[in-house]
Amino acid sequence: MKDKKIYVCSNCGNKSARWMGVCHKCGEYNTFEEKIETSGKTGIKTSAIQTGSRTGASFTRLKNVETNSSQRIVTSINEFNRVVGGGIVRDSVTIISSPPGVGKSTLSLAVCNDIADKGFKVLYASGEESESQIKGRADRILDNINENIYIISDTCLDNVLTAAEEIKTDLIVVDSIQTFALNAFLPSRAGNPTQTMECAGELVRLAKGGGKSTAVIIIGQMNKNDELAGLRALEHLADTVLILDGDNDEELRSIVATKNRFGSTGEMGFFSMTEKGLISIDNPSEFFVTKREEGQEVSGSAITVVREGSRPVIAEIESLVSRSYTPYPSRIGEALRREQLNTLISILEQRCKINLFDKNVVIKTAGGLKLKEPASNLAVIMCIASSVFNKPINGSSAFIADVGLTGELKKVPGQDQRIKELARMGFKKVYTAAGSSKPKTDCKIEIKQSRYVMDVISEVFGN
Repeated sequence: MKDKKIYVCSNCGNKSARWMGVCHKCGEYNTFEEKIETSGKTGIKTSAIQTGSRTGASFTRLKNVETNSSQRIVTSINEFNRVVGGGIVRDSVTIISSPPGVGKSTLSLAVCNDIADKGFKVLYASGEESESQIKGRADRILDNINENIYIISDTCLDNVLTAAEEIKTDLIVVDSIQTFALNAFLPSRAGNPTQTMECAGELVRLAKGGGKSTAVIIIGQMNKNDELAGLRALEHLADTVLILDGDNDEELRSIVATKNRFGSTGEMGFFSMTEKGLISIDNPSEFFVTKREEGQEVSGSAITVVREGSRPVIAEIESLVSRSYTPYPSRIGEALRREQLNTLISILEQRCKINLFDKNVVIKTAGGLKLKEPASNLAVIMCIASSVFNKPINGSSAFIADVGLTGELKKVPGQDQRIKELARMGFKKVYTAAGSSKPKTDCKIEIKQSRYVMDVISEVFGN
């Protein structure tokens, strides 16, 4: 039955649906108290405003609060640690969301098992899967299921919180928040904004209640606009919001922190989806480049360095240029926006005198990495030119620059870090814009600076 607010006279017990200054039964003044009636039972609603009293508050000086690395639970999953800022803070609330089937439950279960291996008690609560379904997934992706992992399949959050208290859990995972409900807010169904926010509020109180430090991971569903389902206030409750992304038919998965109170917002990590679940890609610069021996270079390939979060990542851009037999040649950019690709093709035609009006042009990257910044524009142009001339680019060379509509090369931010990453991976030469900064330390890599894109094309291909 739904909760009902009533007023009861403290002198004679007379009930009223509204507050009255005088009880018409006993004649006493100011004796009505607000109470909550549920299923025929009446309980006093206690609040500081109604009783005229204030509850005690615990406070301390900010400068006396101690912080140290032990407040984090560091996993063995390096890319996950990177995104959350070095490990899960013990009294934090983290939301993980993704489109269906990308792997948020798989990643969460792997994190649970890794933390359990370190001696922490973990509770995995699912409102979507039965216990046997959870066990089946664990058998598939985990080599050894740790005894410190407890599971509960229930849509009642009250039962989950009771179990967490009995286990004295260090980490609780709720999968997913939209499937849980609190008894106090029935008959509102699970997924209702009220139930979702109240359930999230209870989990926040569990994490930050002042007792045992408990980390909370909330798995959230996405709506059709690829946004976290429910009220935006849900994200404000959390300390960290992680978005897992990737195509279901592709191996690559990326995870980005759209909010992080304990680390860098915008930090990104990479995973490979395999039969054993999500595997951390600890060296993305190696993953996104095709390994070729010297002399095995192919036309239509160029190397650049993009920045994902705070980290430079080497990427290989591939192109295919073929003759078109239709009035409107195809322009397909799997790794970048079509408008960006059309702009670069126009620069090639007008500034470099390379005719592509009767050519189909297709662009993609090795590993499926998305090109989201202009630092890769020179490499895109060079790989297209390589396809047109049918001449390969030296495998030890790379290109880092934006290209203006005038055909001039533009400087890009963070070039020092990008060049250092190239040197770390053994590249010998990099082409950049004139006037770009150079690393202060000797990276043992030749830096070729040019003013125009045509100068780079002439030097590389000899045209």
